[in-house]
Amino acid sequence: MLALPLGGGRLPGIAAEDIGKCAFGIFRRGPEVAGQRFGIAGEILSGPEYAAAFARHLGAPVSFYDMPFDDYRALGFPGADDMGNMYEHHSILGEEFLRLRSPEVARALNPALQTFDVWLGANASRIPLG
Repeated sequence: MLALPLGGGRLPGIAAEDIGKCAFGIFRRGPEVAGQRFGIAGEILSGPEYAAAFARHLGAPVSFYDMPFDDYRALGFPGADDMGNMYEHHSILGEEFLRLRSPEVARALNPALQTFDVWLGANASRIPLG
């Protein structure tokens, strides 16, 4: 079960190593891009799309549960309330939030940008299950 509070929306994601490569792509463009904003994402997927990718790479069924924001905030782990607020904020902004995070911009900065599927293929064995 992949349980995240997405409010029916989609979630942008990017591999940590791709963030640095995109930043390097910005630096390579030189001073003429100073002051410009570069919103990056590897992909923007729905909860069921993330779950399907996990199922493919873990070799087991994975379903998605769009957890209510308040239930997520009540999970009690350090930062759960902040993360619940973040997810709700993303959901409220909806498409406006997603428009500011572009896989196309990221790919222009980093042609080797990983999809979630590629990243998961390299990292699924490191994910603790249970």
